[in-house]
Amino acid sequence: MIRSFILTGVFFVIVSNLSIDAQERQTAGSDVEQRMRRRALALEINARVLNNEQEVVWSQTQTRTAIPGSPVRLRLDGSNIVVALQFTPFIRRQGRVLVAQGQIWVEGADGAINYYTSMQTIPMEYNEPIYFYPLGTATQIDSSIEIIITVNPYRESAAVTENE
Repeated sequence: MIRSFILTGVFFVIVSNLSIDAQERQTAGSDVEQRMRRRALALEINARVLNNEQEVVWSQTQTRTAIPGSPVRLRLDGSNIVVALQFTPFIRRQGRVLVAQGQIWVEGADGAINYYTSMQTIPMEYNEPIYFYPLGTATQIDSSIEIIITVNPYRESAAVTENE
């Protein structure tokens, strides 16, 4: 009888310790979440295709959430072009920058595939639009691609969408 009483007591001590550990982990997890939310950024990305007359023939806007140092990826697929972009915001003591990387595959009229890459480090300020041209401003194709990125601190009250 004393043995079962001791085993029951040990069982309750173990169970109570487990519940305290779970509460501590939950509290620690929410602290990490709070710190991450404070650091989070909202990237509004407006991708546009312009024809030779600089008229918008296609446009899409989306907002993505990012932690500084973590990339946000964007892929655009056309009939003869694939554009894979990656935007990585960094916040440093010297200021904020956005690293924009692009890989472009274009099929020419002769069926040959041309490959282009670009990488730029762009100084950024909150709520200031950043213009990025993955194909450059003068291209060998009949249209150009313009990406406008606006970076702001993340706010939970703002509607954030993720379209891939």
